[in-house]
Amino acid sequence: MKAGKLFIVEDDPNIVTALKEHLSQTYEVYSVQNFRAIKQEVADIKPDLILMDITLPYFNGFYWTTEIRKDHTLPIIFISSSDDEMDMVMALNMGGDDFIAKPFSLTVLEAKISAFLRRVQQFTQDGYHLGEFHFSHDGVLSDGSQQVSLSPTETKILAILFTNTGQVVPKGDLLKQLWENEAFIDQNTLSVNMTRLRKKVQSIGFDHIHTVRGVGYLLK
Repeated sequence: MKAGKLFIVEDDPNIVTALKEHLSQTYEVYSVQNFRAIKQEVADIKPDLILMDITLPYFNGFYWTTEIRKDHTLPIIFISSSDDEMDMVMALNMGGDDFIAKPFSLTVLEAKISAFLRRVQQFTQDGYHLGEFHFSHDGVLSDGSQQVSLSPTETKILAILFTNTGQVVPKGDLLKQLWENEAFIDQNTLSVNMTRLRKKVQSIGFDHIHTVRGVGYLLK
């Protein structure tokens, strides 16, 4: 399962190909099929983040961002060959969340994408989301048809991992946060809770918790 859906609004096939090749390792990546129906494609795909060019066939990126913002609050990062300050200001004023000028570093772009998606997951009022899974603040993990309820300690562990989706959480940091939350556990107890947590969530097909040997845990 990928870490989220990205939608590329870009008409240069070389850039689209480069972005897809790089980002598809981590995300589900889609690109525009019909430049007259971008808003409809957003509604159909339901992406978690959009990469938006300014210069497009028919209507520019400013127009489509304004249209998308009427119904959606997802992050929109502008990618443009223009480094004109006014374009940057216009992009942000029209509802863009960030602006990156071409040529850009794919590594920097991916870091921005990851940061935006973590922020969205962290501040989602009804809980956390990853793919088709939803994790509520009261400790219920659901895939839409099945669900499993977690203990208070398991809930805190999974919430910490969700808050740091895509990043390794060292065992020491995890223990420190659990102690601050008054879940007084040591390394051995953490391992037992993690084993129990994994077994529970795997019962509904959630296999996103990974062990980074000698370091900690990773949710992706």
